[in-house]
Amino acid sequence: MTVIQDSSTLPRSERKPLYVQVVTQPALHGCWAVNISETGIGLIATPSGPGEGPREGEDLEMAFTLPDTRARIRVRGVVRWRHDPEERDDGAVTALGVSFHGFEGSDGVTLKRYLLDHQLYVAVVYAEETELRGLREALESHVRLRFVPAPEDVDTLLGRGDISALLVCGRDEARAIALVERLAARRAEADPTGAGPASDLSPRILYCAPAVPSRLVELFNQGKIFRALVPPFEPVALRQAVLQASRELGLRTEQRRAALELERNLLRERAREAPSLSPGTGVGNEPGFRSPVMRQVLEMVRVAAPHRVAVLLQGETGTGKEVLARVIHRLSGRSNQPLVVQDCGALTETLLESELFGHVKGAFTGAVADHPGLFVLADGGTIFLDEIENTTPNLQSKLLRVLESGDVRPVGGTQIRRVDVRIIAASNRDLAEEVRAGRFRSDLFYRLNSFTIDLPPLRERPEDILDLARYFLGHFNRTLRRSASGLSTEAEQLLMAAKWPGNVRELRNCIERAVLLSTDAELVTRRHLPPALVNTTEATRQPVRVSGGSAGSLRDRLEQMEKEIIRDALERHGGVVRRAAAALEMDPVTLGRRVRRHGLLTKEP
Repeated sequence: MTVIQDSSTLPRSERKPLYVQVVTQPALHGCWAVNISETGIGLIATPSGPGEGPREGEDLEMAFTLPDTRARIRVRGVVRWRHDPEERDDGAVTALGVSFHGFEGSDGVTLKRYLLDHQLYVAVVYAEETELRGLREALESHVRLRFVPAPEDVDTLLGRGDISALLVCGRDEARAIALVERLAARRAEADPTGAGPASDLSPRILYCAPAVPSRLVELFNQGKIFRALVPPFEPVALRQAVLQASRELGLRTEQRRAALELERNLLRERAREAPSLSPGTGVGNEPGFRSPVMRQVLEMVRVAAPHRVAVLLQGETGTGKEVLARVIHRLSGRSNQPLVVQDCGALTETLLESELFGHVKGAFTGAVADHPGLFVLADGGTIFLDEIENTTPNLQSKLLRVLESGDVRPVGGTQIRRVDVRIIAASNRDLAEEVRAGRFRSDLFYRLNSFTIDLPPLRERPEDILDLARYFLGHFNRTLRRSASGLSTEAEQLLMAAKWPGNVRELRNCIERAVLLSTDAELVTRRHLPPALVNTTEATRQPVRVSGGSAGSLRDRLEQMEKEIIRDALERHGGVVRRAAAALEMDPVTLGRRVRRHGLLTKEP
């Protein structure tokens, strides 16, 4: 969990309506959110009795899905107050006020972005001058109003996709009803399958013009209007109707999407789920950090973590660079601030620039509102840029400016905001080699290279293999509800002999597969492991043999054996002398000299 500041020391932030189901631990039956802010959430529930669920002052864990973005938020909080009804009946509810004190991963940043971006837009058509003032006074502090003078402009405005409600006003009954009928016909054409009500995913229509009561009832029963309000409007009633219409649209939209997204979301949750470091334990005791080489890495982490220095993590894919970045953040003085993670290889240059630095409304097609970038959201905390070698020279120059001055300017904007963000970068390739090849800016490299930590691949730290395997086995037993009892001797030997090109990530996937294939209380054996891993391991378990038979002097045969060992080490480490020397536990300069003597070509002299 990423710890944030105690909400009791923070000013109360603006609360916004949020009607979504919330899963809690301890369990609270029928729990829904009613409002939310950066620091807390309001809940209602229907517990079976006053003793169910957390009491005031107790901690609870919550998980809920944000509308529109469908992002899953996991947060820990404390119950500040709880109100149970004196008499419990079918309509009685329990209300709770919860303050946040910790989010999982970057979920706090996701929530903050949702709250900053979230706006309710309401369109108003045919409103006369006498109605405008009342509408503004009742609604402008809660929603953004868009006034449409002509019916042909309604289609354009609704086509933007961010209008949650439409108020049909004026005194012309025929004109107002004609517009309602036309919009209803358009919705029917958009959903000809009849799979659900045509109005489910369309803005709610509030009819605020004169009409015969029987006609209004007919329109309501046909689902063509959400509610009818008789002018003159009472401000509170109008405001409640508009907000209710907007919230109902969000719930209906989420319900429609839920059926199609359920399986995909579950798979995505499993893919995102990674074993996290336990807050209460020492880092050195975590699985995968107990080998001598990883203890050296952790010593470097402890040196760098308390300082603002930029850190560059280099290592093969799957070695755990993001895990180490979270350790650095956790051990820093910024642990109570956000840690934001961005994969630089997942987006195009334009999208990545917008994601990192933000954009202003109208900066490009689809930019319907100001969007805060990750640097702004991470202000005071840490940003982890994974696969930074995939960034373009243009974006690298903008990253350099942020590193040097802390100035961030959104795409299409003119105002500059200064932020205090610590940068941790990671690369799957040797950035020094990328600089020499002209694919990475040298000035940015030297700014990031102030403190470089090389993560060794799993094959160079065999002491961690079985430790990690047992940890993953227990982890997947819990998450997959299995009961694999352990690793057989044969499975352990195969795991230790594998080269693990995918490193810890490959080992994790291997154990997950084995746990899924195992039956109750069964040991993981050879048959549970991936066939490709078993076949490759057995093919490479032969000892290094001296080519050319047994002919030649002892010196010649030792020279030939040394050449074969060095060649094998270079092949396993991509031709990088420095990494091969670490695996062979020898000085890189000495190994480089022997590489040249044997005529072995490498990527690094």
